[in-house]
Amino acid sequence: MITATQLKVGNIILLDGQLYRAMSIVHVTPGNWRGMVQTKLRSIKNGTQMEKRFGSDEKLEKVTFEQHEVEYLYADDDFFHFMNTENFEQIALPKDYIGSLVNFMLPGCKVQLEMYEGSPIGVDLPMSVTLTVADAEPTIKRGTASGSFKSATLETGLVVKVPTFIQAGDKIVVNTETGEYQERA
Repeated sequence: MITATQLKVGNIILLDGQLYRAMSIVHVTPGNWRGMVQTKLRSIKNGTQMEKRFGSDEKLEKVTFEQHEVEYLYADDDFFHFMNTENFEQIALPKDYIGSLVNFMLPGCKVQLEMYEGSPIGVDLPMSVTLTVADAEPTIKRGTASGSFKSATLETGLVVKVPTFIQAGDKIVVNTETGEYQERA
């Protein structure tokens, strides 16, 4: 059990018998009222979102889950397919479990699969990934290396702002939490 003020973005809690992932958290202390925590929660089961307000001293049941290293194999119309690297068991996750994380995954990459009571509930990516620039805007001749950015499309389809010296074919490191360029690989 944790208090509402200890809740962090990404934590999974058990609320009314359902699992929810905290998507955003705002601590509110209005004038002479008691503090509270305003959250946006997404249901693990069906993906619906709701807003919920907790008292700052309210107790929440934080879910602990198992993590298994899996390798991303491929995607079809409805599912992403992974293979457990320990026992080679194949696992299919619905597309809504992955969401925008697909922008950081290539076949063959290893990620952590989160499981609760034997059922997969989500995927945890490393803090950064290395991806190849598929297409980049042309460089402007008078552009400088510091302070100037242009759009680049990566091999996964993700569009990021990169410095002007980055060209198509370059490998770059991208932060998986913010989706921002970090450095050239």
